[in-house]
Amino acid sequence: MIIDMHKAIPGKNYSRIVSIVPSLTELLYDLGLQEEVVGITRFCIHPRNWHKNKARVGGTKNVKIAAIQQLEPDLIIANKEENVREQVEELAKIYDVLVTDVSDLAGATQVIFDIGSLVGKSTGAAQIAAKIDMKFNLLRDFKSLKGKRKAAYLVWKDPFMAAGNHTFINDMLQYCGLENVFSYHDRYPEINMEELRRDCALVLLSSEPYPFREKHRNEIIDAVPGVKVMLVDGEMFSWYGSRLLKAADYFNDLLLELAG
Repeated sequence: MIIDMHKAIPGKNYSRIVSIVPSLTELLYDLGLQEEVVGITRFCIHPRNWHKNKARVGGTKNVKIAAIQQLEPDLIIANKEENVREQVEELAKIYDVLVTDVSDLAGATQVIFDIGSLVGKSTGAAQIAAKIDMKFNLLRDFKSLKGKRKAAYLVWKDPFMAAGNHTFINDMLQYCGLENVFSYHDRYPEINMEELRRDCALVLLSSEPYPFREKHRNEIIDAVPGVKVMLVDGEMFSWYGSRLLKAADYFNDLLLELAG
């Protein structure tokens, strides 16, 4: 059954949880659910001890339903964008499934509240959300002193793809005081070098899902002379769980580097 948070029973005794969303796996850890979480994906790399020791149920796009069935979960945490709809619907025929949908910071803190309420960790979730809000409010005050810089955030190569509108990354760029030059596109458009030459002052190359490296940075510098190109930590821009506690500090450092 797909869980409707408006009808969910707060603090229901879920004792066997499978998370197929990496950033929310980390949140479950920070909420103290070390024993309750029995299964994760191979992309759930935080925390490291869970990545090494918890049962793996495939990737976010190719969940192994048989592996999940063996774990006999009473709750599965999924995400509309990261997981495959047909697989989620198949699991929901048997198990309680919370399907999250996050495209901005407000949505992220709401999901933290929802998960905390669902698993009996409301106080811990409220504390995490409050700290995130505090850090991002300070970030907003800092970046308001700076002029906006036109930027592109690339997530893929061959073809090049950028983060557009209605993405969590787009919201994070705005918190950094950056104007996303591809925000007139929805989701993740394919783009070309000519668009970068024409529109950008800054290109950010994410570490995920495509693992951009220094050689790619050098290639783009050669292709778009005069544009600043930086490698950035994709987790900070796209993980919407408790990693947001670290993201605001990371963005502060990024803004200082851009101002230097």
